[in-house]
Amino acid sequence: MTTAQTTQTIPTTPATTPYAAEEAPRLQWTKFAPEVYKAMVRLDAAARDGVDPVLLELVKIRASQLNHCAFCLDMHTKDALAAGESVERIVQLSAWEESRHFYTEKELAALALTEAVTVLTDGFVPDEVFETAARHFDEAELTRLIAAITVINAWNRFGVACRLTPGHYTAGQHK
Repeated sequence: MTTAQTTQTIPTTPATTPYAAEEAPRLQWTKFAPEVYKAMVRLDAAARDGVDPVLLELVKIRASQLNHCAFCLDMHTKDALAAGESVERIVQLSAWEESRHFYTEKELAALALTEAVTVLTDGFVPDEVFETAARHFDEAELTRLIAAITVINAWNRFGVACRLTPGHYTAGQHK
């Protein structure tokens, strides 16, 4: 009997197969640094002002994918769905460059900028990426978009460093 045949004959359902244990957060940082948390919330609100909320969720999801922040992925995926975003576009975000036809040119520019600002291992944001974004966003929008990308990266760092637990967020809970 092959492995594939063995796998097909063993019933596996969530009722009979337990999930892995949920890890507890390492640190409840908001409890120990409430002023930092409040400052982050204010910065987040200021950065969001004037940026399309659906575009903003796509940017937050993509940055969170790149940073492996499960907590933020859970939160922003739920918020995007609640805002009317499609499952298909959310699923395709991890391969947006191969799935360009799912997004507008403005969204593509924002996603490229998100990747360039998030992954600074190359040492800079390429001129072409910045110039493309600048063609789609006026200076105020572009500034806020860069701020929003910066803020989600900061949230991601708290989420990953403190190992915040995904799965318990309800859409709109922190708005």
